Amino acid sequence: MKPIPGLFDKPPRPVRKATTPDGRTADAPKVLIVGGVAGGATAAARLRRLNEFAEIIIFERTGYVSYANCGLPYYVGGVITDKRDLTLQSPEGFAARYNVEVRVRSEVVRIDPAAHTVLVRDLESGREYTEDYDKLLLSPGARAVVPNVKGADGERVFTLRTVEDTLRVSERAKAAGAERAVVVGGGFIGLEAAENLARLGIKVTLLQRGKQLLPTLDADMAALIAEALAAGGVDVRYGVHTSEFREDSGVTVVTDCGEFPCDVALIATGVAPESDLALACGLETGIRGAIVTDEFMNTSDPDIFAAGDAVQTEELVTREPVNITLAGPANRQGRIAADNICGRFDVYRGSQGTSIIGLFGLTAASTGLTEKTAAKYGIRYLKTITLSPSHATYYPGAEEMFIKLLFTPDAGKLLGAQIVGKSGVDKRIDVLAVALRAGMDVSDLTALELAYAPPFSSAKDPVNVAGYVAENVLNGLVKQFHAEDLPEICDRNDIIMLDVRTRREYDAGHFSRSTNIPLDELRKNIDYLNKSVPIYVNCRSGTRSYIACRILTAHGFECYNLAGGTAFASHLYPELLKKR
Repeated sequence: MKPIPGLFDKPPRPVRKATTPDGRTADAPKVLIVGGVAGGATAAARLRRLNEFAEIIIFERTGYVSYANCGLPYYVGGVITDKRDLTLQSPEGFAARYNVEVRVRSEVVRIDPAAHTVLVRDLESGREYTEDYDKLLLSPGARAVVPNVKGADGERVFTLRTVEDTLRVSERAKAAGAERAVVVGGGFIGLEAAENLARLGIKVTLLQRGKQLLPTLDADMAALIAEALAAGGVDVRYGVHTSEFREDSGVTVVTDCGEFPCDVALIATGVAPESDLALACGLETGIRGAIVTDEFMNTSDPDIFAAGDAVQTEELVTREPVNITLAGPANRQGRIAADNICGRFDVYRGSQGTSIIGLFGLTAASTGLTEKTAAKYGIRYLKTITLSPSHATYYPGAEEMFIKLLFTPDAGKLLGAQIVGKSGVDKRIDVLAVALRAGMDVSDLTALELAYAPPFSSAKDPVNVAGYVAENVLNGLVKQFHAEDLPEICDRNDIIMLDVRTRREYDAGHFSRSTNIPLDELRKNIDYLNKSVPIYVNCRSGTRSYIACRILTAHGFECYNLAGGTAFASHLYPELLKKR
């Protein structure tokens, strides 16, 4: 990361000192922290571990500190039953364990960097007072984005960002007679809220403005999530623009696609950095208004640091500025800020956006670049899609997962990965996240020695298999075509579509113009195929069709293998598969 212009225009404030019980002189900075959730709470605990004599005060606007944002939807759905489990610490607990003063229901309303003071408002009494600091850490998080439409601020229209939000939504959802809910937005919070409301027996409609759910995935992988929602009873509508929330006996969500009456209306259209304080006091801000930080989590003022959902960092692969709103990066940034406040050199090495979500028994995860982000930054890439079992198929309970890799077309350097499946997804995305962080290429994935026993994996782990397939593509052993190519390919008359599955599989559903020659009969029937036209080969997963492509290539045919097979294509274009 480049130094922020103006960062060292003024020297840092001298740190105040304290005399230790044994007569030594030690640094004893007064550190104020704005925001007491992931980044702020982590920084406070780390600061105390590094400096026993620092004065540390956390200001938290809500009534709770160190609470689990990511757990909030699960309280609504009754998975988490005790609201006390949503908070990892209390003000009293912080004081007892870390000697940190936590002031809840206290809002910092102004920062004066020249005077090294903040103005604080006690939200209970309305009293305002000034507090000075040596170092200031901003970890205000992000606020829920609420569309600028009539009624969006109504009493029966909710967001889900704080513990207080959660308690209100839960009370409304569990009220007598609550039968219908509308969730506006298909990101993490919207999807988790939809699942948990449905878990209560409520009929849920999810309205998504765009053409796909979960923007951390590409559209082809997100289609699998949409199927899981539908199977769970959630009615998903795409391309819907909300224009009004009209309150009557309940709430009616008015859109360009009709009206949706409901008992619970939840807005989950994303979050925006809480950077007003930083902007007002002259700190540099960047994309989406996020607070610009350097690799030390320093802002454009040497005595002010920032961490969490409100900051701008760099994306790991592209080194472009990003604003990542995830708990893992927030915790790491808080720790790094604390280290540097205490004079310990530590750097933040960039964000890769590793994330995971579970919905109705299906898990979706990603790390690094998607096709959308690669295209945005003009990065050339190749991609593969593989279908692998979560563990040895002869051991009961194996579940399949789709793994999508993106990698550079020259050296095969890993750019990103996405996985959707029922079990084992978390294990594999973590391996790929480490591989991405380490700068590995796809050939390195083939060499990873991963734990194997029949209940846990296969001798060739799904990550190894994904590496093998990507390596084959990179080395030119096979040419691919993809599911999104099928509508055009199925209409062509100048090619052969060859299905190498068994006849029973073929009869259960096949592309209308395809010819069926089972793989084990291909060699003896190869002379019936026309060498003058390209052959597009498919099987269920892409494995048998790859073998077929190797056979055909050896005999002088031009051929292409369907990445992910019909198992993947059927989720995107079920209408193209015909039954005999």
